[in-house]
Amino acid sequence: MKIRHIVLPISDKDIKSLKCGDSVLLTGSMLTARDASHQRITEALTAGKDLPFDLDGQTIYYTGPTPARPGHIVGSAGPTTSSRMDKYTPLLLEHGMKCMIGKGRRSVTVKKKMLKSRAVYLAAVGGAGALLSRSIKKIEPVAYPELGAEAVFRLKVEDFPAVVINDIYGGDLYVSGQAAHRKA
Repeated sequence: MKIRHIVLPISDKDIKSLKCGDSVLLTGSMLTARDASHQRITEALTAGKDLPFDLDGQTIYYTGPTPARPGHIVGSAGPTTSSRMDKYTPLLLEHGMKCMIGKGRRSVTVKKKMLKSRAVYLAAVGGAGALLSRSIKKIEPVAYPELGAEAVFRLKVEDFPAVVINDIYGGDLYVSGQAAHRKA
């Protein structure tokens, strides 16, 4: 299996080249956001307010990083269930978000909006937060610090592993993967 190395922020060229099922290693900068921060982002956008960060071309990792133990950059940083962000995702896609990382399926509405917005959804391995945190080289708060772990953080990552679940061509690894196993 070939592993793709992708530099963040993700380019349109890279997005066009990705297919569901591709394994990727991400290097660069991404934001974190979970339920509470997504709600704040949505409230701000709906009210016409500027965000303290740019969504255009952005990758958002659905995680709430835990505090670092002594000598570490960050604690565990595993993915949270992406469907919890589905009610917020269409608006963020309209404002330029291009890549999301989490775990689990996305709704039909979100998948249609990703196709229209030419955005991709990647999955990170659930339950492997301590292992995934090894790819995080720097973490800095960006917005909503009062939300604790659910604040928006900027992560600098190196070789962060993920798998393409939904591509811009309508591919869905959860659908095609199940179909392939039914045939076997």
